[in-house]
Amino acid sequence: MEPSCGGNSLHKGTGGRGLPFGSFPDLPCPWRLRPVVPRSRMLPLTIPSPPQGPPHPIVTLLPGHQWNSKVLLPRVWLGLDCGQMAGEENVKEELRSQDASSNLSQHEAAGHPHSWSLEMLLHRLRTDHTKQDDKFANLLDAVGEFGTFQRRLVALTFIPSIMSAFFMFAGYFVFTAQKPYCNTSWILAVGPNLSEAEQLNLTIPRGPNGNFLMCLMYLPVPWNLDSIIHFGLNDTDKCQDGWIYPDAKKRSLINEFDLVCDAETKKDTAHIMFMAGILIGSLIFGLITDKMGRYPAILLSLLGLIIFGFGTAFVNSFHLYLLFRFGISQSVVGYSISSISLATEWLVGEHRAHAIILEHCFFAVGAMLLTGIAYSLPHWRLLFLVGGALAVPLISYIWILPESPRWLMMKGKVKEAKQMLCYAASVNKKTIPSNLLDEVQLPRKKVTQASVLDFCKNRQLCKVILVMSCVWFTVSYTYFTLSLRMRELGVSVHFRHVVPSMMEVSARLCCIFLLQQIGRKWSLAVTLLQTIIWCLLLLFLPEGLKSMTILVLTLGEFSLAATVTVFFLYTAELLPTVLRATGLGLVFLASATGAILSLTIINQTPSFLPIFLCCVLAIVAFSLSFLLPETRDQPLFDSLDHSPQMRNKVKDMTPEDTSSDDMSSDDMSEEAAKNVVLNAQILRLFPYPVSKPA
Repeated sequence: MEPSCGGNSLHKGTGGRGLPFGSFPDLPCPWRLRPVVPRSRMLPLTIPSPPQGPPHPIVTLLPGHQWNSKVLLPRVWLGLDCGQMAGEENVKEELRSQDASSNLSQHEAAGHPHSWSLEMLLHRLRTDHTKQDDKFANLLDAVGEFGTFQRRLVALTFIPSIMSAFFMFAGYFVFTAQKPYCNTSWILAVGPNLSEAEQLNLTIPRGPNGNFLMCLMYLPVPWNLDSIIHFGLNDTDKCQDGWIYPDAKKRSLINEFDLVCDAETKKDTAHIMFMAGILIGSLIFGLITDKMGRYPAILLSLLGLIIFGFGTAFVNSFHLYLLFRFGISQSVVGYSISSISLATEWLVGEHRAHAIILEHCFFAVGAMLLTGIAYSLPHWRLLFLVGGALAVPLISYIWILPESPRWLMMKGKVKEAKQMLCYAASVNKKTIPSNLLDEVQLPRKKVTQASVLDFCKNRQLCKVILVMSCVWFTVSYTYFTLSLRMRELGVSVHFRHVVPSMMEVSARLCCIFLLQQIGRKWSLAVTLLQTIIWCLLLLFLPEGLKSMTILVLTLGEFSLAATVTVFFLYTAELLPTVLRATGLGLVFLASATGAILSLTIINQTPSFLPIFLCCVLAIVAFSLSFLLPETRDQPLFDSLDHSPQMRNKVKDMTPEDTSSDDMSSDDMSEEAAKNVVLNAQILRLFPYPVSKPA
């Protein structure tokens, strides 16, 4: 005879620590549930009224209790401890009998149209816990999840994204390929009627292939034209009076500042200077965005685009050009950091993902627009004049761009946060309930003291920033290596930008499907895996297959474009509001480092080594990406007290961990999420139908 546990109410004999709103069937001693936390640690929960019909299949009312009232749910149901009177064989036998009873009760519950399932209650619990973790999401729901205000905010990111791409890639179109020769106009003094071909034949030496050398000339001699033609010239030297560009159809930096021969490496110097600006600007604007706000950081970056973009058209030296490109790069990275932070904090759920994807699509559109304008304009200065003119209307953002209410709240500016939320609600023709507005309160800790040092102090944030920096370094290094490899194959600058940009739009739109189906973590892993495949193909492709190599390079850039989009969204959701922009700045720093390294390695090493490093780095980044937690359908966290990584530790929790009384109140939401899963696991062991207590 099986021993009795003494009653069918879970809270009987537990000191009042059980469920006050329901009773459970008789459970055998080997599987008695034992609450392990005091009443003060219970979670308030509203149980909705069941439909008219048979008793509730999970809980039943005790006398004196009513539906639709808040009840106390223990945060942890643990203690599957075997009784002294049941042995191991009895336990196995009971489990088999419970499985049979479980199947029978599930069949009966499925057959009844009004029965509530355990899964529905658990889903309700998870929803409540998520909203508890992110109370600000409730406010945004009341404001309008994706109303007119949010749609207008997303649209405001389109033009700056186009202009950011315009100025970022404009540096590639000002170095139009030229075929210069040394200026040998001295011979015209003795032979003014010489044609251009005759002048070159007499004054420029030829190489082994029969072509004129671009960096050498014959030294002038005090002879007449007949002597020069009869005896010829033998002594050569470097160009002394500059260069001429007989075949130049467009005016570029090369023929304006003579960036040829020994000065040819200055082209790469310009690209390195641009990346150095991203490196410095990522740190500066990351701090500015978190300390001063998203709104002033965006305005400052847009002002930089206008000033440095428009001013580049008037530089009179190459060094001044480098200085202006340095300023443009800081503005580009500053806008990227601040705009992503603003969109992340105003939007919720999949709307956030769609907004960032659309912003990146318009970035690719900007690259295509730049290609068309650069192809049609005959002078490099006109390119920057047009870009600066298109950027001038961005001044209007002073009056129409909002600040992030999340940032305002975390900085203690509660009044301004409420005003911003009320304004957004009025635009959406919504009304925010007063009780929700009352929840906007000062943070419990002085979050204004958060700094970049917190990434070293907080173990979870340190792990996130290191993994994301590694991924971003890999993506940047690989992207620029593939782009430079395409340049080495002789592909025109226009093709290198317009075709990949068109493919990038489709790649980023594909991210919508990926993110919805498999989440952020697996989307990042899939795109990195694609990159690994294309890099391995490049490594083993024969050098003679030029067309196939270009195709694989383009597909590699396609995968990297999707990786970048997923990466931005994923990083923004992993970082807290108080350090979101600073964290994005740190990963941009890694990006600039990877780009500079790619420019250095590809010019000084054998051709196979840069691609081999791409494969190795991509494999490392792919492996490290699995260390990150999933953020889909998870609330943003604002302060350093909460971390999304804690939500993934449910599987590792033990009764001793959860019964600790020294757990701080700041961990309540994470603890509640853990216990929902634990409750589900335990309740599934005992799916007996419950009858009303006598």
